[in-house]
Amino acid sequence: MGSISNHLQVSRRDLVKGAASGIGGAMLAGLAATPGETKEAKSDRQAPPYYRFALGEAQVTVVSDGPLPLGDPRESFLGVPKEEVVKMLDKSFLPTDDVVLEQNAPVVNFGNKLVLFDTGMGSLKQFGPTTGRLKSSLAAAGIALEDIDAVVCSHAHWDHVGGIWGDDEKPTFPNAQIYISQADYDFWTDEGKLGSDIDGLVKAAIHNLAPVRDRIVFFKDGEQFLPGVHAIAAPGHTLGHHCFMIESAGKSFCYGGDLTHHPVLLFEKPRMEFAFDTDPKLSAKSRVRVLEMLAANKTPFMSYHFPWPGVGHVGKDGDGFRYYPEPMHMSSL
Repeated sequence: MGSISNHLQVSRRDLVKGAASGIGGAMLAGLAATPGETKEAKSDRQAPPYYRFALGEAQVTVVSDGPLPLGDPRESFLGVPKEEVVKMLDKSFLPTDDVVLEQNAPVVNFGNKLVLFDTGMGSLKQFGPTTGRLKSSLAAAGIALEDIDAVVCSHAHWDHVGGIWGDDEKPTFPNAQIYISQADYDFWTDEGKLGSDIDGLVKAAIHNLAPVRDRIVFFKDGEQFLPGVHAIAAPGHTLGHHCFMIESAGKSFCYGGDLTHHPVLLFEKPRMEFAFDTDPKLSAKSRVRVLEMLAANKTPFMSYHFPWPGVGHVGKDGDGFRYYPEPMHMSSL
């Protein structure tokens, strides 16, 4: 890989329960326009929501499902004094009142197989109107939904499986097999959990995974379940959460899924807890273990929720880690 909105201030309980009801800078002196002069209208359009890089003989296209605002970081990042969370964000020039995560999904073209990792929120809007852009991002990148051969899910939370089953009651990726851990499938499609604190998450998993059960293949820790794709168990965020080592022609990177949600908070203090973790202490243990491995081996790393496009490296920094974003390469591959 070369060298390599809305503010939603709600509790975790309220968010997952609530989902049940719905699956300028100043002008330079002297350059002001003269009266009657016409200027081009301002635009809020950004660059296309995809980014490509080479991986050995494969090509990776990162596509966006759109920003996902979490609200007050002190309500989501736990286990340290709230003022410490604010201080960490402030010193990194980040907003202290609202954390906004990205949703970066890699599509790996191995030549004979096109593999998508995670699928975004679909039509769910529990985090506001900015999510659910995966299909339009794929279209902008020139990737047809029917050309996806495999969809690999790091876990079964709504922002990762929400795009599997369409509102038209058809599979979004009509020719794809779905890969996920059996532990996550069994846990999140358990109808006995309906009506609990995680009701919304369970409903989203049932809606997206149950209709494609005949297409689902379960993988295990350490297994190469697709050519060039190895599973790495990293439980805690969910009990069946996995990362993936993706390889081609001697080059590799680790797609971390939700191993870590924030490049400052959960890197500098990797034992901090995250409110959406099923088992926060196990999640922290997995995070430290995998990040230690990546730092020691200098393995490139990609995170689903890091600032766009989520590609970089992991370095050891005292008792924690430091994230080094990979510079974006704008020249043609």
